[in-house]
Amino acid sequence: MRYPIVIHPNERLKQKAKPVTMITDETITLLEDMYETMVAHDGIGLAAPQIGKNLQLAVIEVDEETGLFELINPEIIERKGSDIDVEGCLSIPETYGTVERADEVTVRYFDREGDEIEVTAYGYLARAFQHEIDHLNGELFIDKIIDPIKPEDLEAYMEEHLDD
Repeated sequence: MRYPIVIHPNERLKQKAKPVTMITDETITLLEDMYETMVAHDGIGLAAPQIGKNLQLAVIEVDEETGLFELINPEIIERKGSDIDVEGCLSIPETYGTVERADEVTVRYFDREGDEIEVTAYGYLARAFQHEIDHLNGELFIDKIIDPIKPEDLEAYMEEHLDD
């Protein structure tokens, strides 16, 4: 089932999500629905608060090579380096800007089977993890923007900075 995206300014986006206490069939279905919703909206990540669910759940798929991450109660346990790059968000349409993030993060989370997983991510995937985990903490990328980029300038900006 596809959910509508909660759009800023909606107070639900600023609330800290509640931990998942038990992984049930409903949890698994919600993860699947979140993935379907993310794909339908051309996203690479989606957190449960973005569909109005106050739970620490997120899905991320930046490309086929890294595959799909289904995150239950994720936390960043280590950050290294620094990188500035452009971000946008399904909950904040037509808004883009540069944001500083760690270039490498180690994330601990539970998968749908309840197994605890640790993954170290770099670059764009690390940025996606940080963006989605921020959502679970009620934090939005617009509060971290260094330089806003107008939607009509986004393509030119990306082409100009592609070699950086």
